[in-house]
Amino acid sequence: MKLFITRLVILARKARDWVIAQALFALLALISRLPFDKAIAFIDWLARKVGPLTSRHKLVRANLKRAYPEKTDDEREAIGLEMWSSMARLAAEYIFLDQIFDFDPERNGEGRIEVEGVPIFRDLLERPRPFIVFTAHTGNFELLPIAAATFGLDVTALFRPPNNPYIADRLFSARRTRSGALVPSHAGAAWNLARALDRGAGVGMLVDQKFRKGPKTRFFGQEVQTNPLLAKLVRQYECEVFPARCIRLPDNRFRLVIEPAIAVPRTADGHVDVAATAQVLNDKVEEWVREYPGQWQWFHDRWRIRRKLERGEI
Repeated sequence: MKLFITRLVILARKARDWVIAQALFALLALISRLPFDKAIAFIDWLARKVGPLTSRHKLVRANLKRAYPEKTDDEREAIGLEMWSSMARLAAEYIFLDQIFDFDPERNGEGRIEVEGVPIFRDLLERPRPFIVFTAHTGNFELLPIAAATFGLDVTALFRPPNNPYIADRLFSARRTRSGALVPSHAGAAWNLARALDRGAGVGMLVDQKFRKGPKTRFFGQEVQTNPLLAKLVRQYECEVFPARCIRLPDNRFRLVIEPAIAVPRTADGHVDVAATAQVLNDKVEEWVREYPGQWQWFHDRWRIRRKLERGEI
């Protein structure tokens, strides 16, 4: 009987995931019939209406209150609405990637995409060597690996697939055709990234996700655990580490920024300090988020408080 109930639960989850995925695909198919700017305007309006009605909005509010206790409820709510808009636009922009990514290194800033840090891209291309680029869930972060591919850089990107397997399959197909090599963040991912560095290529990583076993660090003054993988790879390969991000600009434009390599903290004996490096990553992401708070994914359970919220403990 217990096995039968378990199978029913699994089937119910699969059915729910399938329905959600088909609804999303139908919405995106409808949007694809609109001109890009009108489609994004519609998505912006819809996200600001629907986002606050979802169960995740309670977590958004709690996270914003932790990060910005000095702000008023209205100020935090405005950030939350902008966040829902930014994340919904991210989904819709997959449909229009060919229209969006019009970057030409010879005409930088004349299209929808402008790039800050072109000399760094060119240096990595002209002097091939292993390197790591890290980013966060800000703006349309999916444009960064496309930019690397445009410059001809060999970059293997680590990504976390969505929980919904039907959406994950569609998303992986879209990413694979435009973004170079991809590695899902499952068991064995570290080996795939290490192989890329072994051959002198680059690795791209998102570093702002919840992690359960990493060193204890601080983010917006709150304790979190941070994935130590980047620091461990640097310790093994002694490669440079570059921060990079995407910033949404007015009129559906984007600025992609790659910053100079960071100074990786070292212990007294010269080895990479894993915990201190994790903190440097958090500090950089926090700097970005504070500059454009509405462009970060506040529905991430970064401080691991979701269960407490569901139990009414906070």
